Amino acid sequence: MARLKMKNLEEFLQGLDGFENPKVQLEQYCTPAHIASCVLYNIQARYDDLDGKLVGDLGCGCGMLSIGAFLLGSSLTIGFELDPEALNVFPSNITEMEIPTIDGIQENVFSLGQKWENVFDTVITNPPFGTKNNPGLDILFIKAGIHLATNAVYSLHKTFSREFFCKKAKDWHVKGQVVAGLKSNFESGFKFPKFQFKDIQVDFLRFAVDEKET
Repeated sequence: MARLKMKNLEEFLQGLDGFENPKVQLEQYCTPAHIASCVLYNIQARYDDLDGKLVGDLGCGCGMLSIGAFLLGSSLTIGFELDPEALNVFPSNITEMEIPTIDGIQENVFSLGQKWENVFDTVITNPPFGTKNNPGLDILFIKAGIHLATNAVYSLHKTFSREFFCKKAKDWHVKGQVVAGLKSNFESGFKFPKFQFKDIQVDFLRFAVDEKET
Protein backbone atom coordinates (compact mmCIF):
# COMPACT_ATOMS: atom_id res chain seq x y z
CA MET A 1 0.00 0.00 0.00
CA ALA A 2 1.01 3.60 -0.44
CA ARG A 3 3.19 4.99 2.32
CA LEU A 4 1.49 8.40 2.41
CA LYS A 5 -2.12 9.40 2.44
CA MET A 6 -3.08 11.04 -0.81
CA LYS A 7 -3.73 14.41 0.83
CA ASN A 8 -0.25 14.35 2.38
CA LEU A 9 1.31 13.49 -0.96
CA GLU A 10 -0.53 16.41 -2.55
CA GLU A 11 0.75 18.76 0.16
CA PHE A 12 4.36 17.76 -0.60
CA LEU A 13 3.89 18.19 -4.35
CA GLN A 14 2.24 21.59 -4.00
CA GLY A 15 5.55 22.96 -2.71
CA LEU A 16 7.48 22.15 -5.90
CA ASP A 17 8.59 24.81 -8.36
CA GLY A 18 7.18 24.71 -11.89
CA PHE A 19 8.34 25.94 -15.30
CA GLU A 20 9.94 29.37 -15.22
CA ASN A 21 9.44 30.00 -18.93
CA PRO A 22 7.03 27.38 -20.32
CA LYS A 23 7.36 26.81 -24.06
CA VAL A 24 4.26 26.77 -26.23
CA GLN A 25 5.91 24.57 -28.87
CA LEU A 26 6.62 21.90 -26.24
CA GLU A 27 3.11 22.19 -24.78
CA GLN A 28 4.59 22.68 -21.32
CA TYR A 29 2.17 23.02 -18.46
CA CYS A 30 2.45 22.06 -14.83
CA THR A 31 0.73 18.86 -13.80
CA PRO A 32 -1.53 20.02 -10.94
CA ALA A 33 -0.51 18.58 -7.59
CA HIS A 34 -3.98 17.13 -7.00
CA ILE A 35 -3.87 15.29 -10.34
CA ALA A 36 -0.31 14.03 -9.80
CA SER A 37 -1.09 12.83 -6.28
CA CYS A 38 -4.27 11.06 -7.40
CA VAL A 39 -2.51 9.33 -10.27
CA LEU A 40 0.56 8.26 -8.31
CA TYR A 41 -1.36 7.18 -5.22
CA ASN A 42 -3.55 4.88 -7.31
CA ILE A 43 -0.57 3.46 -9.21
CA GLN A 44 0.82 2.30 -5.87
CA ALA A 45 -2.31 1.53 -3.87
CA ARG A 46 -4.11 -0.38 -6.64
CA TYR A 47 -1.24 -1.95 -8.56
CA ASP A 48 1.83 -1.82 -6.29
CA ASP A 49 3.83 -0.42 -9.23
CA LEU A 50 5.99 2.14 -7.41
CA ASP A 51 7.23 0.82 -4.07
CA GLY A 52 10.63 -0.79 -4.58
CA LYS A 53 10.38 -0.33 -8.34
CA LEU A 54 12.70 1.25 -10.91
CA VAL A 55 10.61 4.02 -12.46
CA GLY A 56 11.10 6.00 -15.67
CA ASP A 57 9.43 9.39 -16.11
CA LEU A 58 9.17 10.43 -19.76
CA GLY A 59 9.03 14.18 -20.31
CA CYS A 60 9.67 14.72 -16.62
CA GLY A 61 9.62 18.51 -16.76
CA CYS A 62 10.38 19.94 -13.33
CA GLY A 63 10.04 16.59 -11.59
CA MET A 64 6.49 16.50 -10.23
CA LEU A 65 5.81 12.83 -11.07
CA SER A 66 9.39 11.72 -10.41
CA ILE A 67 9.38 13.16 -6.90
CA GLY A 68 5.93 11.80 -6.20
CA ALA A 69 7.07 8.32 -7.24
CA PHE A 70 9.97 8.59 -4.79
CA LEU A 71 7.65 9.65 -1.97
CA LEU A 72 5.61 6.50 -2.61
CA GLY A 73 8.66 4.26 -2.35
CA SER A 74 10.37 3.89 -5.74
CA SER A 75 13.87 2.48 -5.38
CA LEU A 76 15.14 4.75 -8.16
CA THR A 77 13.44 7.15 -10.55
CA ILE A 78 15.05 8.48 -13.71
CA GLY A 79 13.41 11.36 -15.52
CA PHE A 80 14.05 12.18 -19.18
CA GLU A 81 13.48 15.70 -20.46
CA LEU A 82 14.37 17.49 -23.70
CA ASP A 83 14.22 21.04 -22.32
CA PRO A 84 17.37 22.10 -20.41
CA GLU A 85 15.52 24.96 -18.68
CA ALA A 86 13.06 22.51 -17.13
CA LEU A 87 15.96 20.35 -15.99
CA ASN A 88 17.45 23.37 -14.25
CA VAL A 89 14.39 23.42 -12.00
CA PHE A 90 14.34 19.62 -11.58
CA PRO A 91 17.51 19.36 -9.41
CA SER A 92 16.51 22.33 -7.26
CA ASN A 93 13.25 20.57 -6.41
CA ILE A 94 15.18 17.39 -5.59
CA THR A 95 17.77 19.21 -3.49
CA GLU A 96 15.12 21.09 -1.54
CA MET A 97 13.47 17.80 -0.58
CA GLU A 98 16.81 16.01 0.02
CA ILE A 99 16.10 13.16 -2.39
CA PRO A 100 19.10 10.94 -3.26
CA THR A 101 17.46 8.40 -5.58
CA ILE A 102 16.18 10.55 -8.45
CA ASP A 103 18.09 11.56 -11.54
CA GLY A 104 17.12 13.86 -14.42
CA ILE A 105 18.69 13.31 -17.83
CA GLN A 106 18.49 15.68 -20.80
CA GLU A 107 17.48 13.39 -23.62
CA ASN A 108 14.92 13.14 -26.38
CA VAL A 109 12.47 10.47 -25.24
CA PHE A 110 12.40 9.06 -28.76
CA SER A 111 16.19 8.61 -28.85
CA LEU A 112 16.63 6.43 -25.77
CA GLY A 113 17.18 3.32 -27.90
CA GLN A 114 18.44 -0.05 -26.80
CA LYS A 115 20.39 1.34 -23.84
CA TRP A 116 17.15 1.75 -21.89
CA GLU A 117 15.11 -1.07 -23.43
CA ASN A 118 13.23 -3.06 -20.75
CA VAL A 119 15.19 -1.27 -18.01
CA PHE A 120 12.27 0.07 -15.99
CA ASP A 121 9.61 -1.77 -14.06
CA THR A 122 7.19 1.12 -14.43
CA VAL A 123 7.04 4.09 -16.79
CA ILE A 124 4.97 7.18 -16.01
CA THR A 125 4.30 10.12 -18.29
CA ASN A 126 2.12 13.17 -18.73
CA PRO A 127 2.95 13.71 -22.39
CA PRO A 128 2.16 16.66 -24.62
CA PHE A 129 -1.39 16.01 -25.84
CA GLY A 130 -0.27 16.77 -29.38
CA THR A 131 -3.66 18.12 -30.41
CA LYS A 132 -2.37 21.39 -31.91
CA ASN A 133 1.36 21.75 -32.44
CA ASN A 134 2.50 18.14 -32.59
CA PRO A 135 -0.26 15.74 -33.70
CA GLY A 136 0.40 12.20 -32.55
CA LEU A 137 3.15 13.13 -30.09
CA ASP A 138 1.34 11.51 -27.17
CA ILE A 139 1.18 8.28 -29.15
CA LEU A 140 4.96 8.28 -29.55
CA PHE A 141 5.43 8.75 -25.80
CA ILE A 142 3.36 5.63 -25.08
CA LYS A 143 5.19 3.61 -27.72
CA ALA A 144 8.50 4.67 -26.17
CA GLY A 145 7.24 3.73 -22.71
CA ILE A 146 6.17 0.27 -23.84
CA HIS A 147 9.67 -0.21 -25.22
CA LEU A 148 11.29 0.77 -21.92
CA ALA A 149 9.00 -0.87 -19.34
CA THR A 150 8.70 -4.50 -18.28
CA ASN A 151 5.56 -4.08 -16.18
CA ALA A 152 3.30 -1.14 -17.02
CA VAL A 153 3.07 2.32 -18.56
CA TYR A 154 0.83 4.98 -17.01
CA SER A 155 -0.20 8.14 -18.82
CA LEU A 156 -2.70 10.99 -19.06
CA HIS A 157 -4.64 11.79 -22.23
CA LYS A 158 -7.65 13.85 -23.24
CA THR A 159 -10.85 11.89 -22.67
CA PHE A 160 -12.08 12.29 -26.24
CA SER A 161 -9.18 10.07 -27.37
CA ARG A 162 -10.23 7.15 -25.11
CA GLU A 163 -11.52 4.85 -27.85
CA PHE A 164 -8.48 5.59 -29.97
CA PHE A 165 -6.02 4.55 -27.26
CA CYS A 166 -8.00 1.43 -26.38
CA LYS A 167 -7.72 0.43 -30.03
CA LYS A 168 -4.02 1.30 -30.18
CA ALA A 169 -3.36 -0.88 -27.12
CA LYS A 170 -4.61 -3.86 -29.11
CA ASP A 171 -2.39 -2.86 -32.03
CA TRP A 172 0.57 -2.72 -29.63
CA HIS A 173 -0.39 -6.13 -28.17
CA VAL A 174 -0.67 -4.80 -24.62
CA LYS A 175 -3.65 -4.62 -22.29
CA GLY A 176 -5.02 -1.08 -22.10
CA GLN A 177 -7.21 0.08 -19.23
CA VAL A 178 -8.90 3.33 -18.21
CA VAL A 179 -8.04 3.63 -14.52
CA ALA A 180 -10.04 6.81 -13.98
CA GLY A 181 -11.55 9.82 -15.67
CA LEU A 182 -10.35 13.12 -14.22
CA LYS A 183 -11.18 16.78 -14.58
CA SER A 184 -8.54 19.38 -14.01
CA ASN A 185 -7.82 23.04 -14.47
CA PHE A 186 -4.35 22.95 -16.02
CA GLU A 187 -2.25 26.07 -15.54
CA SER A 188 0.13 26.62 -18.40
CA GLY A 189 1.99 29.69 -17.24
CA PHE A 190 2.09 30.98 -20.84
CA LYS A 191 2.05 34.76 -21.21
CA PHE A 192 -1.06 34.70 -23.35
CA PRO A 193 -4.55 34.93 -21.81
CA LYS A 194 -6.06 32.07 -23.81
CA PHE A 195 -3.38 29.71 -22.50
CA GLN A 196 -3.65 30.54 -18.80
CA PHE A 197 -6.29 28.13 -17.49
CA LYS A 198 -8.28 25.39 -19.13
CA ASP A 199 -10.76 22.89 -17.76
CA ILE A 200 -9.80 19.61 -19.39
CA GLN A 201 -11.36 16.16 -19.15
CA VAL A 202 -8.52 13.63 -19.03
CA ASP A 203 -8.20 9.87 -18.76
CA PHE A 204 -5.67 8.18 -16.55
CA LEU A 205 -4.60 5.12 -18.56
CA ARG A 206 -2.64 1.96 -17.76
CA PHE A 207 -0.92 -0.15 -20.40
CA ALA A 208 0.03 -3.55 -18.97
CA VAL A 209 3.25 -4.45 -20.77
CA ASP A 210 3.61 -7.67 -18.77
CA GLU A 211 0.32 -8.87 -20.25
CA LYS A 212 1.34 -8.62 -23.88
CA GLU A 213 -0.98 -10.35 -26.25
CA THR A 214 0.29 -12.55 -29.04
